[in-house]
Amino acid sequence: MRPNALPVSLRQYDQWVCWTTQERSGKATKVPLDPTSVSGGYASTADPATWGSFDSALQRATAPDVDGIGFVFTSDDPFVGVDLDDCRDEDGLSDDAVEIVTRLHSYTEVSPSGSGLHVLVRGSLPEGPRRKGGVEAYDEARYFTMTGERLAGTPTEVNARSGPLRRVHERYLADESTTHETFANSEIATGRVGLNVDLQEATALDDETLLEKAHAAENGEKFARLWRGDTGGYGSNSEADMALCCLLAFWTGRDPQRVDDLFRRSGLLRTKWDEVHYADGSTYGEKTVERACRRTDEAYRASDQSA
Repeated sequence: MRPNALPVSLRQYDQWVCWTTQERSGKATKVPLDPTSVSGGYASTADPATWGSFDSALQRATAPDVDGIGFVFTSDDPFVGVDLDDCRDEDGLSDDAVEIVTRLHSYTEVSPSGSGLHVLVRGSLPEGPRRKGGVEAYDEARYFTMTGERLAGTPTEVNARSGPLRRVHERYLADESTTHETFANSEIATGRVGLNVDLQEATALDDETLLEKAHAAENGEKFARLWRGDTGGYGSNSEADMALCCLLAFWTGRDPQRVDDLFRRSGLLRTKWDEVHYADGSTYGEKTVERACRRTDEAYRASDQSA
């Protein structure tokens, strides 16, 4: 354990526990312990009286019957924890882990087993499933064991990442009906950002067919130039980004998720796309897609043969 490497923002909260490994129902289980109990009493994620300060947890962790310390998530703090199980081995990280860690771009540490990762962010966890496969996400009534073994290349602090967290939840945790409902109630779909999207307009074309049609359209030459990363004729890269996103918004039926996914395949993609540029935690890419969908008045329909 490397306590000095743990984010300062976490240490300021009195939401720390200790933990020990016990066998329960034939399975090794990490059991939380009250860091302030001299008799080694158990802790509960539902009882703040069984938590303590960071310093008290560290002091209690020196006992031989304690394996480490942990942080409890509550509805009163801004933190969300994303747990990635069995995603790390001698060959490196799994593809999904690489994508999640890169997208969230916040403090990430190796789990006690060495085979998993914990990513901590500031943000709001969307409604819906909290666990699917090897991915879990929690914002209250759970605790994470903390090691301070920060994954190389990740930030030393917990960053505000509400937008990326929403996208990770949609892709890895939400079921199809939840994803549809999330989009239907989003700011874009409800018009709170100036756009009223008719979900029935969204094309059912697969990506490759859609790209073929975009290249073959009357403005296909413009699309092709932008798609391969040619910014000629535009005053800045940002203007070129917006132009391509507007075209993609038309062809995808103004579907923000597909616009983003397709843009990432284009020659215009830069590291700036996933950088946080706004106080609400939104990235440059998310705001560009949002604005493109808002600006695009018409949307392609798969049944519209004249498009």
